[in-house]
Amino acid sequence: MFDPFSLFLLDLQNRITSELEEIEALDIVDPLSGALTPGKFAEDVWRGEILGGGGRTRVLEGGRVLERGGVNVSDVHGILSPELAEKMPGTSPEFRAAGISLVLHPRNPHAPTVHANFRMICRGSPSAPERIWFGGGADLTPIYLEEEDAVHFHSVWKKVCDEFKDTASYEKMKEDCDRYFYLPHRREARGIGGIFYDYVESNPERMAEFSRAAGGSFAGAYMPILRKRAQKPYTKEEREFQLWRRGRYVEFNLVYDRGTQFGLKTGGRIESILMSLPPLVKYSYNFEPIAGSPEAKIIEALRTPRDWLAESGGSG
Repeated sequence: MFDPFSLFLLDLQNRITSELEEIEALDIVDPLSGALTPGKFAEDVWRGEILGGGGRTRVLEGGRVLERGGVNVSDVHGILSPELAEKMPGTSPEFRAAGISLVLHPRNPHAPTVHANFRMICRGSPSAPERIWFGGGADLTPIYLEEEDAVHFHSVWKKVCDEFKDTASYEKMKEDCDRYFYLPHRREARGIGGIFYDYVESNPERMAEFSRAAGGSFAGAYMPILRKRAQKPYTKEEREFQLWRRGRYVEFNLVYDRGTQFGLKTGGRIESILMSLPPLVKYSYNFEPIAGSPEAKIIEALRTPRDWLAESGGSG
């Protein structure tokens, strides 16, 4: 199952980066920086230094729409460390993992950051695996809350889950997403959620189909939001708030994210792992937004998970 899944991931990477470069070509003048050159993805094909296999990393920096965006595909195999082996299903020391991971940090504070990944992992030889499981999902991290964007994003994921009701429950995956992308030391979510699933072993053929369908739905979930919000005017004060909010993203990725931890503990490629971090971040001591302000609105939403589709009256 691994080879067809890896080929799908490479094709998905091509489709996503191509559409993002189309958006970069939009006639946008940044309110603070003026005219900017459309960004292009730089490609880095690499082989594992510790693990077998390798990957294809594509990163765009300093673009007209994306301040940083990374869309990475990897397919690696090797021997698990004793520490990591204890935390994963199965007993074999061998493993293989294939996945796509992307994080997009737009320049405009009104365009939300987004993260998605879809992966397939086995323990044992891929030709005769002992255990095989799937994980992935997508979540949205707005700087300023636009409720119609939240409804649209969630409606796309509900639709794809409903097509695989024997395998995927939108309600469970939405709940798991809210639970996973949470900063307990802040008592707030990283964003407004999406779907999340991990260590799903039942019916692997069907889960492979679902993961491909979910990956193929990413563009429809996010690109319309990016196209619309990237062209909205913004102020210096809104840019400052964006930089402060990005700090929460950094905290989660470095402290709690399982993908980051897995990459670091298996000798993964550090540049590909840390490309998810935003290029500019600001920390302000004991900052709290003014009550009733747009800045306070997003913080309130992050501290109280919401059922976006029920509030909209259905599927959005």
